[in-house]
Amino acid sequence: MKVLADICVIPMGVGLSVSKHVAACQEIFKAAGLNHSLHAYGTNVEGEWDAVMEALKSCHEAVHGAGAPRISTTIRLGTRTDRDQTMQDKVDSVNQKLQ
Repeated sequence: MKVLADICVIPMGVGLSVSKHVAACQEIFKAAGLNHSLHAYGTNVEGEWDAVMEALKSCHEAVHGAGAPRISTTIRLGTRTDRDQTMQDKVDSVNQKLQ
């Protein structure tokens, strides 16, 4: 099953800047071959359910491995059974209505 996910991984106990941890997760999504798009407060990821969840697990492992004793993650998930839909499809649909 394909899933669109909005993921925000928040390392705790690593100081004010978390950009190196975010960058590590971006590399994991890329290496997993997942379509992903970084935004100001998280990352949109699309792909097969198991691949997305495995990449998220790898993010947690990498962030812990980089010294974060705690991680708080929020996830919003969307699935469809009536048709395939990409992240870009959703954005394009709204932009068409704005024209």
